[in-house]
Amino acid sequence: MLNFALQKVTANFGEIMQSAQQHAILSVKKRDGSKIEFDSKKIAKAIFSAFSDVFEVSDNIESNSSFKQEALRITKTVIENLEELNSHCLDIEEIQDAIEKELMRVGHHEVAKSYILFRNNRKKSRDLKKALESESNHRILEIKKTLNRACKGINEEFSIREIIEETVSHLYDGATKEETHNALLLTVKSMIEKDPAYNRLSAKLLLNTIYDEVFGSEENIKTLHHTKFIEYIEKGIQYGKLDPNLRSFNLKVIAENIAPERDSFFQYQGIQTLYDRYLLHEEGQRFETPQFFWMRVAMGIALAEKSEKEMWALKFYDILSNFRFVSSTPTLFNAGTNHPQLSSCYISTTKDDLDHIFKVISDNAKLSKWAGGIGNDWTNVRAAGARIKGTNGLTQGIIPFLKVANDTALAVNQGGKRRGSFCAYLEVWHLDIEEFIELRKNTGDDRRRTHDMNIATWISDLFMERVLDNGIWTLFNPSETPELHSLYGEEFKNKYLEYEAKALENKLKQYKKISAVDLWKKMITMLFETGHPWITFKDPSNIRSTQSHAGVIHSSNLCTEILLNTSEEETAVCNLGSINLSNHITNHEIDRDRLKQTISYAMRMLDNVIDINFYPTIEAKNSNHKNRPVGLGAMGFQEALYQLRIPYDSDAAISFADKTQEIISYYAILSSCELAKERGTYATYEGSKWSKGLLPIDTLKILIDSRKHTLDVDTSQSLDWEPVREALKNYGIRNSNTMAIAPTATIAQITGTTQSIEPTFSHLFVKSNLSGEFCCINEYLVNDLKALSLWDSEMIDDLKYFDGSIQEIHRIPEHIKKLYKTSFEIDPYWLIECASRRQKWIDMGQSLNLYISEPSGKKLSEMYIYAWKKGLKTTYYLRSKSATQVEKSTIDINRRGIQPRWMKSTSASSNIEIKRNQACGLSDDGTCESCQ
Repeated sequence: MLNFALQKVTANFGEIMQSAQQHAILSVKKRDGSKIEFDSKKIAKAIFSAFSDVFEVSDNIESNSSFKQEALRITKTVIENLEELNSHCLDIEEIQDAIEKELMRVGHHEVAKSYILFRNNRKKSRDLKKALESESNHRILEIKKTLNRACKGINEEFSIREIIEETVSHLYDGATKEETHNALLLTVKSMIEKDPAYNRLSAKLLLNTIYDEVFGSEENIKTLHHTKFIEYIEKGIQYGKLDPNLRSFNLKVIAENIAPERDSFFQYQGIQTLYDRYLLHEEGQRFETPQFFWMRVAMGIALAEKSEKEMWALKFYDILSNFRFVSSTPTLFNAGTNHPQLSSCYISTTKDDLDHIFKVISDNAKLSKWAGGIGNDWTNVRAAGARIKGTNGLTQGIIPFLKVANDTALAVNQGGKRRGSFCAYLEVWHLDIEEFIELRKNTGDDRRRTHDMNIATWISDLFMERVLDNGIWTLFNPSETPELHSLYGEEFKNKYLEYEAKALENKLKQYKKISAVDLWKKMITMLFETGHPWITFKDPSNIRSTQSHAGVIHSSNLCTEILLNTSEEETAVCNLGSINLSNHITNHEIDRDRLKQTISYAMRMLDNVIDINFYPTIEAKNSNHKNRPVGLGAMGFQEALYQLRIPYDSDAAISFADKTQEIISYYAILSSCELAKERGTYATYEGSKWSKGLLPIDTLKILIDSRKHTLDVDTSQSLDWEPVREALKNYGIRNSNTMAIAPTATIAQITGTTQSIEPTFSHLFVKSNLSGEFCCINEYLVNDLKALSLWDSEMIDDLKYFDGSIQEIHRIPEHIKKLYKTSFEIDPYWLIECASRRQKWIDMGQSLNLYISEPSGKKLSEMYIYAWKKGLKTTYYLRSKSATQVEKSTIDINRRGIQPRWMKSTSASSNIEIKRNQACGLSDDGTCESCQ
């Protein structure tokens, strides 16, 4: 409803005002008993405003002659009716009653109704004002008390009165305490877009709710944490939620070191996510606070320690609760519980055997139940049309089996906590590849579609060379070419050429010759239209593999960062966690000493996970204990750039990516060597590249030799690596693999940092996930705009109007625009170059999303070829702008006079960004929350 406020009607009431007759009424008695001079102009304004509200006419009365005449006529009648009361002083309610009655009498029922509602709202406002000024209103006092408690420790000024007014306006008489608190929280949440400080206030309100739920009190929180911790452990064991072995710790010492003041680090989205999905509860009643949660995880991981368990638990707790390093979601879910499935990713290979195919699908269900993300290699399975030896019939190929796998992902949804998430991989020489890459299409036979499962192609260097040479590519049935699946590099090329020769000699029953460029174009087209298949590269993954002596990497995992050997006997497992780079910036540079300490503890935690972990299948257990791979990753890269005032699309950002990953690689490998000194090397160490003294930077040189002229990578280094080489020589290494950069969507939002290595998606947007919807606003940008006196309601509307971008807001200085470019405003060259610099230091891979604002087939092809030439092992999602955007219904788009981007010409097929991959837990800002 439009506001009836008289002062908002324009001054064009001259004619009506002048037409008001002389009258005998001298004054008006207000509700507080005071008197003011009677003014007929106010009646005219109120009546015209009522018409404006109902009929949405212009406030300019001169352009609405019919309404002008009607308002004038009703005004005169109202005054005449009032004069008949024969009183020189009228009560204000009498005047408003007269307006209401006259509107009804002449048949303007909708206008009268609107006017009645207006009077009622004004009455509520007056009552609220009176209540706010009263010291006896219990509800108001309780809200004030709650807000005052929440504001403690937050050095910001809040509009307490505005919060209370808005909260009370949404409550009905008799609302419960819980309903009142929920209304208060919703009110404060709605103000986050005005100022990020309300984010912390929202978090504090929810924290107080958690304290009340767990302790029955919001007071003396530090004391309660120390005195109630042992009771929490016993209660958790009694409920069957916690591992009884937690009693083996000196719980008194543990309790004394809990630091509840660290709860102040949380933002609202983080604490809400914890509350909904991570904090332990019994029949919906939480009995775990956030700091109990961090300590439970730390203790659960420290159970693997042979001595000084309390010391290690406290060290682990410190880096977790200070947001320096965070374990992946499965570890956070299950550490210290009776089902410690702590691993993030599982990767398996499917044999060309019916029993094994359904064993893999069954294993997928078991692994998914305990929150694991899964990658399956399907290249072994024979293609459609191949002979079935036992029945002499013809096979249907891999597609029907993938449909079953897809439905399994839906049925087993990671223990009810998040969606089941699978990814199927296929090599591009497989005869079913053309149908495989169409699995995510929304058209065609739905029985041959997998709408909920991710798919990826496993691409050899030979295929990429054929694409560049515009050559012919041959598709084979793996039942006739079984060696290709386990070969890579020069050996693959030689065997592939041999099979091509056999095909020419008609020595193969099934094969197909196609243009390599046509197949590449089809992959790129499907990727653009459906978001799949992801593009991943077989040869750099295997040539640089530390474990090339012990097997072959047949695929990556769900999020394309894990690269481990798989076979019938081995389901690869990886244990993940990520360093928060933004918490390692000191004095405007990366704090190497702080990072060294964090990495040392983190690597120990990840190694402990292997021994504690619950393994749903024997193949997973065998593989993990034999190879002991871990994946230390990073998040907060974009936030660190903000802290350093470095634009993402700059040489300085590339240098920062190079430098930080070199430091992480240095200390991750060194820490694993020190663990080997203490605990011994992993079982398959001998014969590995590690055992030959080869570091990731050395394996890059092997790839350069293999690729020759098609690789364009930087090989510089800034650190003295001799101490690491010496440690590797003397002690070996504890873990077959040490590093991988995962998406980190969930743990990044828990810690309030930017996810993984991603650029900022938008500076103001609403993020949706399983915990609800959250207003996300870039606090760094807001602070910079405040410093320039540019942060106001108009700037908020500008951000909404321009979809969270500042590039078209003219009053913002250029240096701010440069620093705060969003993902679609950054040329993908910079993302790939940063990833290439990281890749030279990483022994596995990285989840690399690519963004392109104005996609075309040519641009996309060039982008992925460039990624291959820069030595990347894998890529992840492709994001392009949608053709349409949400309507700007809460702002006045007309007054800006600028055509927003969503109204400009855009390719109708440019819709990747709005594709929501439900199987991967994709949220509305385009992030994946499956692995972490």
